[in-house]
Amino acid sequence: MKFLGIDLGWQSGASGVCCLERQGEQLTLRDLRCCATHADVLAWVDAYAGPGFSAMVAVDAPTLIPNPTGMRLCDRLAHRHFGKYDAGAYPANQGLAFAPALIQFGVALEARGFTHAPTLTPQALGRYQIELFPHPATVHLFQLPRILKYKKGRLSDRRPELEKLRQYQYTVLPTLDPPLALTAADLPPIPTQGKAMKAVEDQLDSLTCAYAGAHWWWWGHDRNWVLGDRAGGYIVVPAPHPAQWLGERAIAPID
Repeated sequence: MKFLGIDLGWQSGASGVCCLERQGEQLTLRDLRCCATHADVLAWVDAYAGPGFSAMVAVDAPTLIPNPTGMRLCDRLAHRHFGKYDAGAYPANQGLAFAPALIQFGVALEARGFTHAPTLTPQALGRYQIELFPHPATVHLFQLPRILKYKKGRLSDRRPELEKLRQYQYTVLPTLDPPLALTAADLPPIPTQGKAMKAVEDQLDSLTCAYAGAHWWWWGHDRNWVLGDRAGGYIVVPAPHPAQWLGERAIAPID
């Protein structure tokens, strides 16, 4: 079983992509890179999870947008549950410029056999796709008091926040269930230039998506939340991790 995380460029930007693979009772990193276009992302999906292969594709983008105007229920729920962490979702509707390309991307995955999975039987083989939002996922997976603010602001402020994300990924994800076999050497260093840093940001977000997708497949509703539904759009979020899920280990903040 493979778990593909995609930090999809909503309009013309590049996309970060990550492939994790189940090996026994743990996950291993197979690939982490950027793709220039949506067509390149789909070609990458075909390379790692072609016809007949079981995989979960977790996409950081609204690919189900049934509402002509306004805001999806799942986006409102994200604001309700995660606004206090500064992790409210960007509202999606069909009137926005990015909507057609994102809807088409989801349709292209469906044409490849990846069915939307706001419900599933844990650890059942198949071809699935879900919508993931990295900020709420990191809040729960890493027990954060607020999001890591590496998306906006001055480069000098964003860079240390992105470094924190990188450190949490290689120190905490190996301790969770399922564990991800990951070290600092497996992840790209954080650059000092804006364009290069954005590329690493996209890759690290795709890793969050891939891991959260694996967590959804592994545990289903027992250890995950689903905001919304198939009809109106949905976002999957790992549930808050009690201490026993972490081997009675508290996560120390990264300064």
